[in-house]
Amino acid sequence: MKLIRNIAFPFVPVYYAVTSLRNKLYDFGIKKSKSYDFPVICVGNLSVGGTGKTPMIEYLIRLLKDDCKVATLSRGYKRKTKGFQLANEFSTAESLGDEPFQFYNKFKNDILVAVDSDRINGINELKKLENPPNVVLLDDAFQHRKVKAGLNILLTTYHNPYFSDFVLPTGNLREPRSGAKRADIIIVTKCPNSLGEAEKREFVKQISPKENQHVFFSSISYSEFIFSSENKRKLDTETNFTLVTGIANASPLVSFLNEKNLKFEHLNFKDHHEFSAQDILALEKKELIVTTEKDFMRLKQHEALKTKLFYLPITVAIDKEIEINKLIKDFTAC
Repeated sequence: MKLIRNIAFPFVPVYYAVTSLRNKLYDFGIKKSKSYDFPVICVGNLSVGGTGKTPMIEYLIRLLKDDCKVATLSRGYKRKTKGFQLANEFSTAESLGDEPFQFYNKFKNDILVAVDSDRINGINELKKLENPPNVVLLDDAFQHRKVKAGLNILLTTYHNPYFSDFVLPTGNLREPRSGAKRADIIIVTKCPNSLGEAEKREFVKQISPKENQHVFFSSISYSEFIFSSENKRKLDTETNFTLVTGIANASPLVSFLNEKNLKFEHLNFKDHHEFSAQDILALEKKELIVTTEKDFMRLKQHEALKTKLFYLPITVAIDKEIEINKLIKDFTAC
């Protein structure tokens, strides 16, 4: 893969030019963006994935759900349905996509969960509801510039920051680094717990934020327990299991499990992997499967895995939590 990306380097200027032109057309108002008179928060990134958008959306849900009527709106990547879909008791990972289905499973009594590849139409459909939301969280919509969110939150990982990356196809950026200027809040995700203040200051220098931009650092917190549909078990007591991941970057999870000296084999699939019948047959032979919450949403429908399938929840811990919470709550004004 690295060789192919290096060979593709001559195409980088072409991709750069096309995405830059698109952004300029929006910047100059030639292509139109729609803004709204109620709070719309966009969570996204410049890279192709793996920056922690899902746990960040969940962080915002937990922060706002008690005071605001919150809706999440995603495109529903790899779902089998078309158009606008509002999650309900009959929804599945196939009808919504794995991440929206995860939101629905965790917060269905507190929020609305919708998917639509056309974000403007999705917002319009949400506002037509009898009890519409007063805050909309756009999941992975930083490049969806037809909607002008009132607050843009940009995520970039500590170990692969956007300022050290290149655009596709050689690098992982969906658009040039200059796109970060559109962000109101930049969060450096997946930071090591040992990250010191001096290192943070150096990182901020590399970002070189504008005066109106706020930079925060976050880390992943893993649960002490693994959960099935009906049960939970202490992670530390599991001495031998199979780790199944279908996410963009499983390295932090693998490192966490290794640091706990747990013994496991790792079946590492590509992001949003669609598990085949052959995959399921292979997994049925495993004694205990630990997976991510996102992968659990796709695997739990298989009855043969029910007693052996567990997921490890994660949450986001953000430095200066009071400050970022105030910025978000002041914006929503619920």
